[in-house]
Amino acid sequence: MKIIKLLIVGILITVFSANSDAQYVLDGVYQKEHTVKRRVIPYAHLREGDVMWLHRVWRRIDLREKINYPLYYPTTPINDRKNMFDVIRESLLESGTMTAYSPGPIGTDDEFTTPMTVEEVKGILSSVDSQYVEDPITEELELVVQNVDVESQEIVWYEIKEEWFFDRQRSVMDVRIIGICPMREKFNDFGESQGPQALFWIYYPEARYVFNQQEVYNRQNDSERRTLEDIIWSRQFGSYITKESNVYDRFINEYKGGLDALLEAEKIKEMLFLQEHDVWHF
Repeated sequence: MKIIKLLIVGILITVFSANSDAQYVLDGVYQKEHTVKRRVIPYAHLREGDVMWLHRVWRRIDLREKINYPLYYPTTPINDRKNMFDVIRESLLESGTMTAYSPGPIGTDDEFTTPMTVEEVKGILSSVDSQYVEDPITEELELVVQNVDVESQEIVWYEIKEEWFFDRQRSVMDVRIIGICPMREKFNDFGESQGPQALFWIYYPEARYVFNQQEVYNRQNDSERRTLEDIIWSRQFGSYITKESNVYDRFINEYKGGLDALLEAEKIKEMLFLQEHDVWHF
């Protein structure tokens, strides 16, 4: 009797293992393990007494620029790649490895003062739309209510808050990103553009652990793909400055416009470069 039971158990194990093997297909020539097991490079220790100079800057990444395509594509997730917004959304709504912070009622709060719940994030990323549609049979208007989700291709900007500083202990000018804010274009009831709309802020030191395990496309070599953390760490993205720390706490577009705003952004960028040069010259 025991022998018969053992035979039955053996047959069942064989059948289940055969079914599981049949369902799993390796899409490639090897199993990727490097990115999954990577560890985040820790920041160098920084003491307040070693910071000789510090300046806070806000930047905007436009994903429509060619250099920023690795952050924007693919717009629909595939087996081995997702765009930056899909990674953030999955971490907020599914795995809970990130925390979203409210930008405030007018979208200007970037100090991580108000953490958002999962339901609040869902309320931002999904809205209810209602409209009257004519029934083809009765020719009467019927109210149709449907959920409208924010698509990843709608996110065309990221606002970045960072701090540039000179560390005299290491004798280097360094920069560290404090937060990232995904933004989409806002429209009024008449379909007119109202400019970028901030969705929420992400604390970047927390997001690094998620970005470090997400590959992005490398047009030169598929076996040497970088991660989102690699791109941001090595500053391989295009951006322009929208604000610097100032006594009025105002953005550049509040006191400059058009070409003058671009020139002001370049002026701030040059100031950061000259600050490092002047420290070394001294």
